[in-house]
This record gives sequence, C-alpha cells and structure tokens, in this order.
Amino acid sequence: MTALPISQARATLPDVIDRVERGDDVTITRHGKPVAVVVRPDKLRDRARAAHETEGARIFRMMEESRNKPLYRGKGISAEFAEELVAWVREGRDSRP
Repeated sequence: MTALPISQARATLPDVIDRVERGDDVTITRHGKPVAVVVRPDKLRDRARAAHETEGARIFRMMEESRNKPLYRGKGISAEFAEELVAWVREGRDSRP
C-alpha cells in the first residue's frame, strides 16, 4: 500500500489512479495521518463481501452455541401473564383489515 501526502496526491492524481488500476491501494495523508484510501471498486466490494460473510458466520456460530441453552435464566414471567400477552398480540393481529 502506497501512502502519499494530500499535496502530492493532488499533484499526481493521474499517477494515483494508474496505481489503483494496477491493484495498489493508495492512502492519502494529511499532516502524516491517514485521511482517505483510494481503492478499486471491485476490491472494495470483495472486502465488504468478506466482512459480511465473516459476520454471518459469527452470527451462525452464536445461534448454534445457543441452540441448547435456556432462553432466560432469570425469574421470567408467569404462565398466566405469557398467555395474556399472546392473547393480546393475537387480538391485535386478528383485528387488522
């Protein structure tokens, strides 16, 4: 990955674009701190896809781990109150046109 000060990136923009087209990522800095990265759109999509797949795999693992665990370990609600809630939801759902 190439890093350039913003003034140099501005002055050599066609070269920056050429580098990016060849597959290089170009980090633009201001006062020595990274403020932007120029990257090809296809590489950006691939990175986003990989991040989503990683997150999906993490969620799947969490679901698998929790499959045999109790839903709630606290005191919870009474069966009677649970039935009242279910009836209330059904009543609202069934009264819609």
